[in-house]
Amino acid sequence: MATPELPLQISERDGRVRLCLEGFSYAEGETLQEAGDELVRKMLVIAMSLRNGGVGPLSAECPVDLPILDFIWQLGDVAASGGDVRELLFGSSSQAA
Repeated sequence: MATPELPLQISERDGRVRLCLEGFSYAEGETLQEAGDELVRKMLVIAMSLRNGGVGPLSAECPVDLPILDFIWQLGDVAASGGDVRELLFGSSSQAA
């Protein structure tokens, strides 16, 4: 399954950098690096909870977006194998240039 392109918003709030990955979480830090590190941490909590069964059962009342579910699973796979999930979350460094 292809990795979905999730909107990443960067803003400033009360003198702090805020990153928001739409539909999941946001993180703040004194710098962009700190906010990015915190967003990575929060997303890994979500991914590892899913992989470890810490997310409740899915049902028809709560429709599942399969590409998003697959994306979270991919984050967990990369983290479980000792990899860095930043490229999945923020894109490759060549895209940032």
